[in-house]
Amino acid sequence: MPKIYQVDSFTAEPFGGNPAAVVPLNQPRSAEWMQLVAREMNLSETAFFRPDGDGYRLWWFTPTAEVDLCGHATLAVAHILWETGLERLDKPICFDSNSGQLVTRLEGSWINMDFPTIPATATDAPEALLKGLGVTPGYVAANDMKYLAVLEDEGAVRRLKPDMDQLTQLPVVGAIATAPADNPDYDFVSRVFAPAVGIPEDPVTGAAHCVLSHYWSERLGKEKMVAYQASTRGGEVRVEYQGDRTILGGQAVTVMKGELL
Repeated sequence: MPKIYQVDSFTAEPFGGNPAAVVPLNQPRSAEWMQLVAREMNLSETAFFRPDGDGYRLWWFTPTAEVDLCGHATLAVAHILWETGLERLDKPICFDSNSGQLVTRLEGSWINMDFPTIPATATDAPEALLKGLGVTPGYVAANDMKYLAVLEDEGAVRRLKPDMDQLTQLPVVGAIATAPADNPDYDFVSRVFAPAVGIPEDPVTGAAHCVLSHYWSERLGKEKMVAYQASTRGGEVRVEYQGDRTILGGQAVTVMKGELL
């Protein structure tokens, strides 16, 4: 029977950050089966992995769809591999995924993930984005995954009450709203909405910071930044922009484990 874990990612405390389910596999499973498990767990993402050569093959599913990249669930899988002793603490873990090879490394209590940078290009704001967010951003960009909406200040990001029906009409997965941080401990804040794949608001989104890294590095003139995703649960993400790669750092804590019957 497959084991299953629930891990809170991008937090050092239980019940914060972004929860992900983690399912180690010892045999191939169909995409249909993995989708049913993800729907059953009803978390923003459920990650499945199995040994593959010197590393692991990794898949991510929301309650309604498979996705090509997920930061917090990758963080959760690496955390479980180290916590359960399946991997040495001093050894990097390599994952093969729909977004290519991803490498994670443990540094103290922080897990660093080597992810692709996903820049967004300036564009006009579609009506669905303006109505969906209920504000007019100062700057809008987009890529194949998400729209990026830059607002005036942190308060504007926190006050958003999105219209999910409107955001579902976007031609991409969802939208990121971001602004400079008020707290001097952080460089920028964000919130992420992806109702088209069953995630009205994602608590803390690693993949979104692969978009944000490019924008904020150019705007702030710095490569290393600390971000805060201002959802109800909230979470801290360390971000290092390296051109075509972005290093994401976060902590994680296991809150539940069991078996899939």
